[in-house]
Amino acid sequence: TEPDLGGGGEADGEEGRDGALSGAAVEDHPLAVHEDSQWNQHFKDNEVRDQIERDVLRTHPDMHFFSGEQGPAVVHREQMQRALFVYAKLNPGVLYVQGMNEVYAPLYWAFRQIGPEDGDGAHAEADAFFCFMDLMSEFRDNFCKSLDNSEVGVKAVLSDLARRLRQADPDLGRHLETMQINPQFYAFRWITLLLTQEFHFPDVLRLWDTLLSDEAGRTDCLLRLCVAMLVCVRHQLLEGDFAFCLKLLQRYPPMDVNEVLQVATNLPGGAALPP
Repeated sequence: TEPDLGGGGEADGEEGRDGALSGAAVEDHPLAVHEDSQWNQHFKDNEVRDQIERDVLRTHPDMHFFSGEQGPAVVHREQMQRALFVYAKLNPGVLYVQGMNEVYAPLYWAFRQIGPEDGDGAHAEADAFFCFMDLMSEFRDNFCKSLDNSEVGVKAVLSDLARRLRQADPDLGRHLETMQINPQFYAFRWITLLLTQEFHFPDVLRLWDTLLSDEAGRTDCLLRLCVAMLVCVRHQLLEGDFAFCLKLLQRYPPMDVNEVLQVATNLPGGAALPP
């Protein structure tokens, strides 16, 4: 819908009603670039909507819940798109960043599984949005590029991951540092998308059960899970060269998530993870 820019009526004066030019400067128009322009904001909103729509269409194409040209999948995508756009409008400092759809998807799916006795998921859109807002309040700085080099940005989180690995497995940490395999090369996606792209959807739900309920905090739990993922493939990493190790970590191999959780539980200096 195009913005309502007003015009006409009494404000135009007699000359305006007679069809003559009033002489007043038109400050807002489709080519306006100033921040107060309704047209400018309209076009920016459309760009955000288009990006969200493209990303939501690519969300778990292997699952009927999210994919399909008709039926419930269409409704699910529309509700996801609406929620992500509202988030962008409520958070102008962050807006929407590619990948947020992957973080929203497990929450929305979970609330859609509520049975008839609890409302049959009728409020899934609102419930998932509330939880997404809460989750992003802790992790949104990872999506903010302007904070990348700050103490709260994603690079600081990646540095903390490297420190934790050196503490948990000095040999492995030293091996990766010697080969100059920086966590930024492989763990950026792990951290920002909360491991949603490294495991199959059911396994992600299992990991998130722990991530969202850990008493030590969600960021602490996420980092411990990331360290555990590295420890679980330590033998392959210690025997591999730069190319092999980087490929292994960027395409993390199939892994029993219960093993990852158990390793994370046994890491030094951390509280036991919930079962």
